[in-house]
Amino acid sequence: MPFGRRRNRIDRSLRERGVPPEPQVREREVAATSGPWDVADAPQDGLARIDLGAIRLPALPGMDLRVELSAQQKVIAATLRAGESTLQVSAFAAPRAGGIWDGVREDLATSASGQGGSLEEVEGPFGPELAGTIMATPPPQPGQTTPPRPVRRPARFLGVDGPRWFLRGMLSGPAAAPYEGDPPPETAALEAAFRGIVVVRGTEPMPVREQLPLTLPPQAAAQLAARQQAAGRPGGPAPQA
Repeated sequence: MPFGRRRNRIDRSLRERGVPPEPQVREREVAATSGPWDVADAPQDGLARIDLGAIRLPALPGMDLRVELSAQQKVIAATLRAGESTLQVSAFAAPRAGGIWDGVREDLATSASGQGGSLEEVEGPFGPELAGTIMATPPPQPGQTTPPRPVRRPARFLGVDGPRWFLRGMLSGPAAAPYEGDPPPETAALEAAFRGIVVVRGTEPMPVREQLPLTLPPQAAAQLAARQQAAGRPGGPAPQA
């Protein structure tokens, strides 16, 4: 069953005065959702969420969060781990008039094919998704003197178009394997985490497909600053939250 977005709110004051809203600023109407959520429609479910700025990730039992930092110490990726499976999530700016998941799927499939992988469109719990293999470079082993060679890895790409945003998730490990009927425990846990995400788009204009900014939670940011100060350098490993 596909999941969409709850219908966006529009300004009715103009209608009351008999003036229709400008077409270029009207946002598309989208279907009701069971998650992921826009911050304007976030559920009052009592679920604790980790605030990463543009994305609020549900803090589910037995799940670890890892964030990756750029050389400028900016958060560039957030990954949830459940057992041997991971879910990497990112949010991007999208236009008011339409979603971008259709085009993103095509680009991902083309890119994977050009690198030696293979992704096919299938129907998943969030609507159309991609499943197959991608080429990934494993981390170097201790004592290894030559760079690791890329290997094929199973992957699933989830996507949801929201109001002026697009949320993408990449599942890897056992959770990337196809299944029939009820999902395996790791798969179910990560799909539930994806469904529970709240996206905070913000009001500032951004180019389409530009990644929405992520930030460290205050406690993790303080830990990173303390590590950097102790090491006497600006770098440092990405903290876990």
